Amino acid sequence: MTMPVRLAVLLTLGAALAGCSTKGAIILQEGVGIQAVRTVCPAVGVPDYTGDVTTFRVPGDTSAANIDVTAAITNLRSTCDDASGGARIYTNATFDVLGRRTDVRGARTVTLPYYSVVLRGGSSVVTKRVGQVTLNFADGQERAQARAQAGAYVDRAEATLPADVREQITRKRKAGDEDAAIDPLSDPAVKAAVARATFELLVGFQLTEQQLAYNATR
Repeated sequence: MTMPVRLAVLLTLGAALAGCSTKGAIILQEGVGIQAVRTVCPAVGVPDYTGDVTTFRVPGDTSAANIDVTAAITNLRSTCDDASGGARIYTNATFDVLGRRTDVRGARTVTLPYYSVVLRGGSSVVTKRVGQVTLNFADGQERAQARAQAGAYVDRAEATLPADVREQITRKRKAGDEDAAIDPLSDPAVKAAVARATFELLVGFQLTEQQLAYNATR
């Protein structure tokens, strides 16, 4: 089982308890220094294999002829109040769900579960919530669309790099300095500190084991 699949299993089928964090970008400046561009807001995304879902008319038959409804998450956007100065940072994510059914006879309502998790360091689930989004198909209509949202709080202090680590990352380095060409993130202590201060808000469909296996192998 590959890492993306293992992570998808963790996110869709269960939740471990851990701390909190935020992700920033490290930009090299022509070898003379390193600038850290960070935010306490979590990165927002959809994990592999959980951004779409397929249901079948007859359980156990995953052939194309047996597909009932397909749906996909798209237009994921987020807002974050990182400039508020508060001790806790709130991020709200909105997304659209686009659905398609194979049998267009009659009006039909399809409700699909989705999850949202706060992830720390790329692997530890801090919190997990499950919601529902409903697609309303009119009689004769093949497609439907719905809007859903998810939110999360992040502790500002935990999402902020310690001053000594920030100084080590952002310190200007001159050509000829002993560590001028050394990436600060190659230092295990710095790398660990950045991981501890890295949050992600991830959303995806709450899949069964069978649905997840179908997405991973098709």
